[in-house]
This record gives sequence, C-alpha cells and structure tokens, in this order.
Amino acid sequence: MSSNASTTGPLPEPIHAAPLLRASAAWHCGALALTLLRPHWWPWTGAALIANHLLLVGLGLWPRSSALGANWTRLPPAAAARGEVAITIDDGPDPEVTPRVLSILAERRARATFFCIGERVAQYPQIVRECVLQGHAVENHSDRHAHYFSLLAFGALRSELQRAQRRIEQVSGSAPRFFRAPAGLRGPLLDPMLQRLGLQLASWTRRGFDTVNGDATRVLARLSRGLRAGDILLLHDGHAARTASGAPVVLEVLPPLLEAIERGGLHTVTLRDAIP
Repeated sequence: MSSNASTTGPLPEPIHAAPLLRASAAWHCGALALTLLRPHWWPWTGAALIANHLLLVGLGLWPRSSALGANWTRLPPAAAARGEVAITIDDGPDPEVTPRVLSILAERRARATFFCIGERVAQYPQIVRECVLQGHAVENHSDRHAHYFSLLAFGALRSELQRAQRRIEQVSGSAPRFFRAPAGLRGPLLDPMLQRLGLQLASWTRRGFDTVNGDATRVLARLSRGLRAGDILLLHDGHAARTASGAPVVLEVLPPLLEAIERGGLHTVTLRDAIP
C-alpha cells in the first residue's frame, strides 16, 4: 500500500450552499472590506446588511421556499407520473391519536410518512415500531419541537437533529432520511447541517392547518381542493385541534381524504418510496 494512501475512509461530501447563501456570505465580506476602506460609508453598508438579514429571516418564515436550500414541496416528477401522493403526519407519536390514525390507514391500505419528535419517540417507542411494522416511514421532526428552533446556533442545531436521529434509529431500526422543521420555520444554518447529516428537507404542497382549525370540513377542503399527483399533504397526530364533538380533527379528515385520493386514481406512498 502506498504511504500516501488514506486509512481514514472516504472524505465527507462537500457542502453545497444555496446561491442566495453564497451571495449573502460574499456581501458580508464585501461590506467588511468597504467599511475598512471607506469608513464614512458605514450607514449604507450597515443598512444593506440589515436588509440582507431581513431577507433571510423572511425566507425562513416561508416554509415552502427553496431559497435557503433544497426543499421538497412536491414529490419528484417520476413519482407524480406514477400517480403517487404523500400523506405526512407531524408532531407525534401521540398515545391517543396515532394508533387510531394507523387503524384508518390500515383499513384503506394506505401508507404515510410520520415526522416524529425525538422526545416523543423515546416516550412511546412501541407506537413508532407499529408504524414501521405497518409499512410507514418515520422521519425527523427535531428532538424537542422548540418554538425557537429557527434561531438555534450551529452547535445547538446539530445536537437537536442528531439526538432525534439517534432516538428514531434506535427505536425504528432505520435512520431518518427526511427532516421537517418545526412549523416549517428555519434559519440559514439548517441546510448545511442537513447536508452534513444526509437529510433532505421536506415541506408540503398544502396543509389543512389542523392544529388550529377544528372544522373537519374546512380542513378537508384545504387538503383535497386541486388534489393531484405529486402532492405532499400535511396533517398532525400530535397537537391536533379538536372538532365540536371533541375528537382530534385528523381522525375525521383522514377517511374522506383517502377516499378523495382513490377517486382521483391516485395512491399513497411514503416520501422514501418517491426518492428517485
């Protein structure tokens, strides 16, 4: 073996920053240089930097944006061509709701992707195992689902994602391949971290706002109006709003939603099934 040969394994894949993030970094370097060369320009360079940060914050508040990095808002074209749609279910597992969601899916022989919170996975491991046994996918939805997730610094962000990865893999037997940010909100540091961990960000085509709206008819209309192949639909088993009768709204929405999918000649897949 050559003395120059590496014994540490392959080098990690390089991080490919989104064009907007590269432009933002270049502008910060340029602003610093301008401030040093032309100190009296500082009000203008400072204002431009503030505008840049406001732009990044605004894009982070837009869950379906791809400006901060790759983001699945629809299934890949090949999956759409096969008539596939993805139902994604967030914030579980929930000991009351998730088993009933699984029963509804089993009755229709439908498959879904569960974006689970790491702490809840550790608390209710048997529910997660049942998801996997029934053919569903379990993916990463952060470890704690903190409201300040998008503000986390690099080290805290890494810990949050890695803890959830470990918990889910230990329980389900498979490491997550997708990540969904809490409430869809994220900062510019998320995409580089997802690339390091080999995770793909996934948002949605449409959502029912079923954590705040207990009207099953309105939630169903939001999800089914214009339904077509390639859609990614968002529902919640955790933090689900309640109907007037006190039932979690997802339980009333899911059966007619699955019927609408069948009537449209479509079928459900997990996000993993749709990977090119």
